[in-house]
Amino acid sequence: MRDVELAATDGRRVVVIAVEAGEEAVAGVNEVARRRGIRAAQVTAVGGFAGAEVGYFDRSARDYLRIPVPEQVEVLSLVGDIAELHGEPALHVHAVLGRRDGGTVGGHLLRGEVWPTLEVMVTEVAAGLAKRVDPETGVAMLTGTAYG
Repeated sequence: MRDVELAATDGRRVVVIAVEAGEEAVAGVNEVARRRGIRAAQVTAVGGFAGAEVGYFDRSARDYLRIPVPEQVEVLSLVGDIAELHGEPALHVHAVLGRRDGGTVGGHLLRGEVWPTLEVMVTEVAAGLAKRVDPETGVAMLTGTAYG
């Protein structure tokens, strides 16, 4: 994995991450965020996976229904955020993955084995952005402040 921080004219840091073939995307982006001290950011990416797993949040179970994607796919869209959860940066992204036949599958990205690359843009936002687990839904939601 390679990452570089770009100079930003508006004071926000921008980090570009190239996740390499064979690496796991979610763990890799979280590791870079932790190392660079990023606690609040917008995230976008394109690339490909050798295989992945996405999730659909089941309200009644208060957990993700796992949807395995055991094939090579294009990452057509990957968007979301990094926010602080329990004192650590936590990546939360949704992905639309393109299959060989032109069909798609999507959901909350639980894991993705990168192939051949995943190009990730991380743009820092308000430093106080934080998440807390909502007791009613069981979902980690933005609080709007690190102190909420």
